[in-house]
Amino acid sequence: MQIQDRPLTSSTRRYLYLAVFTSGLSSLAVEFSASRLLGNIFGTSNLVWASIIGLILIYLTAGYFIGGRWADRSPKLRTFYGILAWGALTVGFIPVVSKPVLRLSAQAFDSLQMGILIGSFAAVLILFSIPVTLLGTASPFAIRLAITDTQTSGRVSGRIYAISTLGSFIGTFLPVLVLIPTIGTYRTFMTISALLMFVALYGLSFSYGWQGVLPYLWMPLVLVLMTAFGLGGPTKDTAGMVYETESAYNYIQVLNVDGYTLLRLNDGQGVHSIYSPNQVDYGGPWQQVLVGPFFNPAPYDPGNVKSMAIVGLAAGTTARQATAVFGPIPIDGFEIDPKIVAVGRKYFDMNESNLNVIVQDGRWGLEQSPRKYQIISVDAYRPPYIPWQMTTQEFFQIVRDHLTQDGVMAINVGRSPNDRELINDLSSTIASVFPSVYVMDIPDTFNSIIYATVQATQPSNLTRNLAYLEQRSDVNPLLTEAVKLTMLNLKPTPPRSVVFT
Repeated sequence: MQIQDRPLTSSTRRYLYLAVFTSGLSSLAVEFSASRLLGNIFGTSNLVWASIIGLILIYLTAGYFIGGRWADRSPKLRTFYGILAWGALTVGFIPVVSKPVLRLSAQAFDSLQMGILIGSFAAVLILFSIPVTLLGTASPFAIRLAITDTQTSGRVSGRIYAISTLGSFIGTFLPVLVLIPTIGTYRTFMTISALLMFVALYGLSFSYGWQGVLPYLWMPLVLVLMTAFGLGGPTKDTAGMVYETESAYNYIQVLNVDGYTLLRLNDGQGVHSIYSPNQVDYGGPWQQVLVGPFFNPAPYDPGNVKSMAIVGLAAGTTARQATAVFGPIPIDGFEIDPKIVAVGRKYFDMNESNLNVIVQDGRWGLEQSPRKYQIISVDAYRPPYIPWQMTTQEFFQIVRDHLTQDGVMAINVGRSPNDRELINDLSSTIASVFPSVYVMDIPDTFNSIIYATVQATQPSNLTRNLAYLEQRSDVNPLLTEAVKLTMLNLKPTPPRSVVFT
């Protein structure tokens, strides 16, 4: 049956603008959802972001060229809405096709199989080429349809690009703040696909009646089937995984490995918390934070530690160890991600009565705190992602202002195996605020702890305090072992380097 073309009326013009708005929203929503889709596996380094943004721009550029030529050859509403319908359908294919590829990538990441990793990364990025290119055709196509008088061509073009950009603005925030934390990354793609498809099919129905929409009615059925049967199973097929979820900030995994409960985030290249109901000595960076006060002059009594703050609480490993060593002292734990807090309470027994969990950005929360502490632990760094606002002279001044006279800051810093530039730069920045700075490397890891004391201290204080602690029977062995490890792995004072401001 032949479908007659319809002239552009005031009502179809308004709906055309709505379609352009939705197309702009979808293009940016797809881009930001792509960052989470890939970030869950490959991380969110500048290289990942540059790859996503660069290729999305290339695909949009291709769409602009194709859209303009296509519109000149077939300046019809049914062609325009048909392109959007196909764009919507191919957006829906992204999570279904990428999920098995990304599971393979996650396994390759864990075992550092770089060939599979790079190939999977490239394959998923290529997967975006068709839907994003189709979305890119919308604005030039709509301009061609909407211009009926050359005297108003500039005004119409400006209006359409403004409407598309406004949609892109909404699409920037919608997946990040609403959809991904609520329904996850994969279903976010499906929601974007369904929204765009509804607009496209309703546009065909609005302009041409049932005859216009009939050839495309199979598409929503395919989308429903893909949603129902193509998204099952976990995001990662990691051995020992007992729980996974997504928040506005992180992809979160809880694993059970050799009787220990582990918290992993995003690309999973690091354990952020560890728990066992039968012990508190886990090795790693958490217990080394407790050593900080014993750089003060000897004898320093563990009972002198009356309060503590943890910036980057995660699931509470350090808080649990501090409670075991110092007793039920007041601990303020700052954690920006409420879903991590929920995971900590459920899977890591993060329910100490002395722990005050504060769901806030750590820097802002510490700055607003009216309290002073003997220990401030900063554990928000993870390679290669370092929140720059927690590396500056100004941040370390905030930390010092919230320490007592015998207070100590301890920072867990990830580093590269053979490059200590980051450690040197951070130590120099901290030394511009604190009189004494020390660095120890945790054996068999890529972690270093940087200690900074409010009063001028000497490394020899640690030796004297260890002797004092060892002669006491009421000191938790976790503390003395941590002090010994720090003494054995202290590094020379780093050379003066860059000061971050």
